[in-house]
Amino acid sequence: MKQGVLLIMTVMALGLTACTGGKTYRIGVSQCGGGQWREKVNSEMLAAQHLYDQPAEVSIACANDNTQRQIAQIDSLVDSGIDLLVVAPNESAPIASTIAKVREKGIPVIYFDRKATNDHYTAFIGGSNQEAGSIAARYAIELGGQHVLEITGSMATSPALERHEGFATIMSEHPAINYVCKEADWTSDKACSIMEQQVKAGQLPDVVFCHNDGMATGVYKAVVELGLEGKVQIIGIDGLPGEGIEYVQLGHQVGSYIYPTHGEKIVKLALDILTGQPYERENILNGMMVTPLNVNLVDLNERELMEQNTHMITINDKLEDYFGLYNAQRKMLAASMVTILLLTVSVAIACRAWWQTRKTIRQRQSMNEEQLLFYTDANSRKIAEIFSTPQEKLPAPKKQDTLFAEQLNDAIRKNMSNPNLKMEELGEKMGLGRVQLYRKVKAITGVTPVELLRKMRLQEAYVLLGSTTKTVAEIAFEVGFNTPGYFSKCFKEEYGKLPGEIRNGGLCPSE
Repeated sequence: MKQGVLLIMTVMALGLTACTGGKTYRIGVSQCGGGQWREKVNSEMLAAQHLYDQPAEVSIACANDNTQRQIAQIDSLVDSGIDLLVVAPNESAPIASTIAKVREKGIPVIYFDRKATNDHYTAFIGGSNQEAGSIAARYAIELGGQHVLEITGSMATSPALERHEGFATIMSEHPAINYVCKEADWTSDKACSIMEQQVKAGQLPDVVFCHNDGMATGVYKAVVELGLEGKVQIIGIDGLPGEGIEYVQLGHQVGSYIYPTHGEKIVKLALDILTGQPYERENILNGMMVTPLNVNLVDLNERELMEQNTHMITINDKLEDYFGLYNAQRKMLAASMVTILLLTVSVAIACRAWWQTRKTIRQRQSMNEEQLLFYTDANSRKIAEIFSTPQEKLPAPKKQDTLFAEQLNDAIRKNMSNPNLKMEELGEKMGLGRVQLYRKVKAITGVTPVELLRKMRLQEAYVLLGSTTKTVAEIAFEVGFNTPGYFSKCFKEEYGKLPGEIRNGGLCPSE
C-alpha cells in the first residue's frame, strides 16, 4: 500500500516538473578580467536576455586576469549545462586547448573581443583592434607629433598584438617621425613607470598612445608629477563615460578611441547560432575617435544609452518575477490533485501524531513538576542564579543592516587606496554579487556602491587636507583617485570648494 502511494506521488511530481514553458537557452560568458569596459558589456548582455523572440539565460564568470582561473571557470560553466560559450581569452595560447575540448563536446563557442591561437570557434564578434591602432596612429600624425611613444598592453594577448600592428604599420609610412614602442601589462602603474623612464632618459615624447585609458591615466600621472602638464598629448582606447570620455573633457587626454561593446549583439549572435538561423562567422563592430571637438555630444549619447540599459535590466528582473508567477499558476491544478492525495495520507499520519503528542505532553508535565520543585526551593534558586546572566548585562543584538554597513565600511576603508578597485571585488569581500551589492547599498544608503566609494574617498581626503601637510596630488593618489584633476573636480562637486580652498579656509563639511 505504501509503495503504491509513493509511486503515485512520484509520477505526479514528475508531471509538475514537466509543466515548463518554451526553451530558454543558457549562455555562459567567460570574461578575462574586470574594468568598466567589460562591466558595460556584461550589463548589455544581461539587459538583452529577453530582448529577442527566444529567451536566454546569461551566466557571467570573471577570471580577473588569471588564465588558470579562467580555464577552471570554463570547465565549471560547461559542467553546469550551458548551451553556448562566449569567451574573451586572458591569454591566447594557454586557453586554446580548453576551447578545443569545449567544441569536442558539441558546444558552440563565440570569441568576443579576443581570440585564441586556434580555429576551434564558431564565430567571432568584436571591434577591429588593428583598425583602432591605425586610427590612433593617423590621429597622432594629425596632432603634429614628431616624437611618438606607443605603450602596449601585454603582447601575450591578441588585442595588444593587433593594436600594435595597426599603429606600427601607419608609423612605418612616416620615417621622419621618431617612433618608440614599449610593452606594458594593461595597468596604469606600469605605464606611469615607462613614461618616467623615457623622460629621465631624455626622450620626452610629444604624443603618447596607450592601448587603454587606464594606462593613459598612468602616463598623465607621470606627466603631472614631472611638471610637464600641457607638453605631452595623450591618446587612449575604450572611450567610456566616467573614464576616457571624461579625461578628454578635462583635458587630460586629447583623444580616446571608443572600442565598441554591443553586448546585445553578442546575445543575438548566440541565439542565431543556437536556433539555426543564418549568421556571419566574423562580425566586426565599428568604433570612433573621441576628440575635444565631439566629446560633449558623444558623452551625452553614451550616458543616455547606459541609462536605457539600466532600465532594461530592471525590466528583465521584473520579467523573471512574472515568469515565476506564471509557471506557479500553471502548476496549481496539478498541485491541487497532489494536495488531495497528501491530505488523505496526512489523516493517517495525524492520528499517529496525536497519540505521540499526548505522550510527549505527559512527559513534559512530569519534567515541569520537577523543575518547579527545584526553583521553589530557596537553596536551589541561589545555585541556579550562578548559571544565569542578568538581562541588562546581555549585549544588545545588532540589526542585519547595521552589521552589513559596518562590514562594508571596513572593506571600503581597507581597499580605498586602490584606484582600480572594482565593485565585483568589493562584492566578493562582502559575499555578494554585483547586482546584490548594488541593491543592498542603494536600499540602505540611497546611493550606488560607486557613489558611496567616491563619497568616502572624498571624506578621507577632507580629513587629510586638514590634518597633514601632504600635497593635493599626494592626497588624491592616497585615497584612490588616478588623477589630481579628476579628484579636484569631484571634491568641488561634493563640497562646493576646491581642495586648496578648503585647506586655506579651514571650513568643515557641515559649514
